[in-house]
Amino acid sequence: MGEGAAESAEILLVEDNPGDVRLVEEALQGTDSTLHITRDGTEALDFLHRRNEFADVPHPDIVLLDLNLPQVDGTQILDEIRSDPELEQLRVTVLTSVPEEYAAPELDELGANGFFAKPADPDEFMALVRRVI
Repeated sequence: MGEGAAESAEILLVEDNPGDVRLVEEALQGTDSTLHITRDGTEALDFLHRRNEFADVPHPDIVLLDLNLPQVDGTQILDEIRSDPELEQLRVTVLTSVPEEYAAPELDELGANGFFAKPADPDEFMALVRRVI
């Protein structure tokens, strides 16, 4: 995937923190990207597999994935994505509050395309989202 290829991307944000959702929405204002939001792991898997209320959603180009999620955590979602022939090529970037030294080895093994600790500063967080996209 080339740099900046996501200017008009379908983006799936898997995030249960409303403040972080709002920052990602703000970061993507002015782009042609479409942001889809799921707030827990079960919803995320339903979206990715186009089940239940997500039957008609587009296939995402990028997944922005939090690790600490209700029901199904981010590592389980990433494992399922990489185990599914229809999803395994999907670009998955982890944005999490988990310190990198704890999560990075496992995520690398699971096949995350990138791992970023969420900056505490809102402007830095939005800048990070724009760089990732």
